[in-house]
Amino acid sequence: MPDYPKSARLLKPQQFRQTYDQGSKHGCPLFVAFHFDRGDLEPARFGFTTPRALGKSVVRNRLKRRLRECVRLRRERFPYGFDVVFNPRKALLAAPWSEVERHVEKLLERLNTKREPPPCDSSSSPS
Repeated sequence: MPDYPKSARLLKPQQFRQTYDQGSKHGCPLFVAFHFDRGDLEPARFGFTTPRALGKSVVRNRLKRRLRECVRLRRERFPYGFDVVFNPRKALLAAPWSEVERHVEKLLERLNTKREPPPCDSSSSPS
C-alpha cells in the first residue's frame, strides 16, 4: 500500500495500550475509535483491532480492510499528532460505503475541533 506507509501505522503493543489508556473514545454504530493526542507535529498514526467475537479471521480481516481503506483515503485530513485505534463492530459488514464514509467524517470533525489552534505570540508582532 503506497499511501499507507509504516510511519502511518501503530505497530507496537505499547502504542495501542497508550491510546486505550490515555486517550478518548468515540463510538458510533459501525466502530469505536480511541484517539490519543501525542502533542507532536508528526502525521497521525492508525491501528485497527478486531475481537475474535466478531467472527472468523476472514470476517475480521474484511472488517479491517473496509475501515482501513476509508481511513487511508482521508489520512492527510487527520490532524497531526494523533494516534487513532479503530475497533470495528459487526454492523460495519453490512453497512453501505457511504455510511462508513459518513461516520469516519464525523470522527474527523471531532478530532479537528478538539485540536485548538496554537496561541498567537504577540511579542513577535511588528508593533
